[in-house]
Amino acid sequence: MWSLKAAQRALIAAGCMAMIYTQFTMSPATIEFARSLGATGWHIGILGALPTMMLFFQFLAAVVANHLEYRRWLWLPISILQRLILIPIALMAWLLPDMSNAAELWWLIGLTAVNHALIHFTTPLWLSWLGDYLPHKGLNHYWGYRQVWMYWTGAISLLGGAIFLAKSGLEIGDGFAWLVGIGAFFGVFDILFYLKIEEPPVTKVKEPKLKKVLLTPFQDPNFRSFISFTCFWHFAAMLGAPFISYYLLDYIGMDVFRLLLLWTCAWLGGAVFSKHLGSLADHYGNRPVLILCTAFKSTNMIGLLFLPRDPTLAFWIMVPVFIVDSLLNAGIAIANNGFMLKNSPSENRTMYIAAGTAFAGLVGGVTSILAGGFLVLASGWSVTIFGSEYNNFHMIFAISLLMRLVAAVYARTIREPDSHWTSQVVMKLVGVTPFRMLRFPVGLYRSFRPDELRGKSRKGKRELKQPEIAAKTEPT
Repeated sequence: MWSLKAAQRALIAAGCMAMIYTQFTMSPATIEFARSLGATGWHIGILGALPTMMLFFQFLAAVVANHLEYRRWLWLPISILQRLILIPIALMAWLLPDMSNAAELWWLIGLTAVNHALIHFTTPLWLSWLGDYLPHKGLNHYWGYRQVWMYWTGAISLLGGAIFLAKSGLEIGDGFAWLVGIGAFFGVFDILFYLKIEEPPVTKVKEPKLKKVLLTPFQDPNFRSFISFTCFWHFAAMLGAPFISYYLLDYIGMDVFRLLLLWTCAWLGGAVFSKHLGSLADHYGNRPVLILCTAFKSTNMIGLLFLPRDPTLAFWIMVPVFIVDSLLNAGIAIANNGFMLKNSPSENRTMYIAAGTAFAGLVGGVTSILAGGFLVLASGWSVTIFGSEYNNFHMIFAISLLMRLVAAVYARTIREPDSHWTSQVVMKLVGVTPFRMLRFPVGLYRSFRPDELRGKSRKGKRELKQPEIAAKTEPT
């Protein structure tokens, strides 16, 4: 087995291989392929729902994990199967040339559902394995550093895919088949790295009764607050997120090359800032990073609402918007993973991770399907306001925008006693000179309070603040 340092490097390499797989098999090219088969907004809503809807398989994995001694030999073959599950779609045109577009579309949806079911069955096994193996000190910093490499890989992969589709001259069906085949190769290569990574034995629940295993994460007030927030956040995000590529292709008229190039640019924000965001989460806690990133996640919805119906101009407007959005996504991903790994006990960790994601996924999946159904029912509806036309796409983006703003406030309910004030993170990011401090309203500064101050007496609050006051006097 590799040493810890070698294993950490291998995990980064494996993450990069996995990123190539996901970008080639789950990119906007999939949406264009579905459109070529006659997909409507409802079908796109279902495809957008599947990544989160299938999260309930994490509960099954959590129950199974409590009966395992080691996770590796269950996780490994299922992960390889998952990496190969979309190959039939790539070969469909040659194997069954007479199949109708409608049937092929439902095959795509069905195999995508199986794909995400297998992903989510293996995810808590993988995360709990790493949670037991990786040292918790500096975990967010390492996770951020890994994300940097993954984001750069994602950008280069999408750029390569865009150039391939543009220069090969292939129809989208044939081009998508090649992307799936290449992605599967790198996906399997990713899994093989884990053969040499040490795995600690599973720490089982002493009395693995199903009811106890399922309910324990919800009885922890800190973890319960996190679950509540992630459920609301997935509702707010999935009202609009699954339909961004569909909107740009179908309504704005952007071609696949520009769309893939746009998503390539999107990865740059995460690539540049992930390491710094991981360090912030390590130093100040996951809660303030979640609050800050959620507070600005409405940016992309605002951009989409006022986007001109000109593919070239729309592309250049959305490039900086997507870069900022990628930065925020990186912060949310790092803080979410950091919170789950650091706030889940080694005993029953798999169930904690499943509870932290699966309920939110179910909420997001149902939201995506209903929003897709609304797109179909409201097809053809439009209204003109101040000379600008707004339609069914704009309506769901507007609702998502409002809900994301509410989620930014809701993020403050997350309980993480060891976290710092969000305002301290803001000061770290913009500096602490008096002139800069004047830019932030006093009410906003005071509104971001850590959970440990709530319900405390004045004396108790002063005692909790003393270490932070002392820390501010130290040189940095």
